[in-house]
Amino acid sequence: MILRPQSYPMSDKLLFVCFVLLVPLALGSASSIFNDGDVSWHIAAGQWILAHGRVPSTDPFSYTMSGHPWVAYEWLAEVIYAAGFQLAGYAGVAAVVVAAMMVLHCIVFTQLRPKVDPAALLVALMAMDVILAPFTLARPHVLVWPILAGWTVGLMRARDAGRAPRSALALLMLAWANLHGSFSIGLVIAAAFALDALISAHWDRRLLRQWFVFGLLSLAAVLVNANGIAGVVHPLTVAGMKTLPLIQEWQPSTWSKSPWFFGLLLAVIAGMAIRRVRPRPGEGALLLLMLAMALWQVRHQSWLAIVAAIVLTPYLARPRRADAAANFSSPKARLVGLWLAAAGAVLLIIGRLMVPLVPDENGANPRSLIAHIPGSVKGQPVFNGYTFGGPLILAGIRPYIDGRADMYGDGLVADYSAITDGNAVRFNRAVERYGIRWTILPTGNGPLLRVLDSSGEWRRVYTDRVGVIHVRQPAAAN
Repeated sequence: MILRPQSYPMSDKLLFVCFVLLVPLALGSASSIFNDGDVSWHIAAGQWILAHGRVPSTDPFSYTMSGHPWVAYEWLAEVIYAAGFQLAGYAGVAAVVVAAMMVLHCIVFTQLRPKVDPAALLVALMAMDVILAPFTLARPHVLVWPILAGWTVGLMRARDAGRAPRSALALLMLAWANLHGSFSIGLVIAAAFALDALISAHWDRRLLRQWFVFGLLSLAAVLVNANGIAGVVHPLTVAGMKTLPLIQEWQPSTWSKSPWFFGLLLAVIAGMAIRRVRPRPGEGALLLLMLAMALWQVRHQSWLAIVAAIVLTPYLARPRRADAAANFSSPKARLVGLWLAAAGAVLLIIGRLMVPLVPDENGANPRSLIAHIPGSVKGQPVFNGYTFGGPLILAGIRPYIDGRADMYGDGLVADYSAITDGNAVRFNRAVERYGIRWTILPTGNGPLLRVLDSSGEWRRVYTDRVGVIHVRQPAAAN
């Protein structure tokens, strides 16, 4: 059977509609995007910035670290999420995620479409989404995914054209540095593509100077952030925290926790062996480094998935037929397609804004639990579950701890971990130090709940499937 050239454009159009419009809509509309307690404090931080007209330099939320220096290096993402929340509640936050996912998929689709056949394009997009799905949360990193894709594509096209990137591309690093602390990955990617470009040009001095100037511009763009040097240094020092392994997303990748990641990884390795893929030196070093990062910490799987989809797919796939690519690449067709895609995306995002969305009630969104906090203790110091910290902040209640582990530091985080493991001595010490009057803990926090239940000082006042509230008896408090 011989496929007519016209069959390819129809496949392209179908893939575009599915993976640039519908799949991002589905991923961004899932209630699971709110299944992280950090979502709430990011929204609250954005609300604080909008209300005060500045980025906080000290902690305005907790009571344990009140007034302590805080580097809010994800301030721009927090403002964006807060604006969405103020516009349409959680539906507005979801619309932000949908928009970011649409841009990401559009960049990857546009980059791969002229290079590989529709079947390979389908597989690449599906594989990328399988890896991204668990990380698709209403958090700052999702807003950086399209920047990562655009940055990688821009660098790749410059390398392939035998030139340095346009200076305007460095502006992506300006946005990246104010959205999320992973901007150093962008600089590493730039170095990898610069290496390949210079090797291909036999280390041409003129090209070397051009890439060097672009590197300086990118570094300068990173320095332009709301926190100055601290905004550049602080995200890099977070990786040195000793207590990071206590946080799930900072733990190593394992087969039991990420079976799809390892399954796809083995499939890609097998495909590379069969096709005898030999990436360029810079590409190879970059992919190996990002793989090592993904194995070291599960949170890096998403970065690898996006970069690998862009870089490796052309090596692994059958090249697109030249006649099929040309048939769908006329300027008129591109212009019409661009306007139709933009209109479709806008309509879907507006629809997402208009349809209410309520997060599932769970450890990241303990609505009933918070609603049953006794009014007599609501303003008093609390010892809370880690994932409850963000929702408490959004509800106007100062927590003991929340997802900003970098601000709380190794000492408090380690002490908190020991307390939740049932260390009654440390818990009593914290109670006396901070004057803790009540606790709000997840039902799965068995050791500490048993300590409280067996103590005559604490009384359960509310229990549901998500958590438990204890109040310290007045006599004990005095």
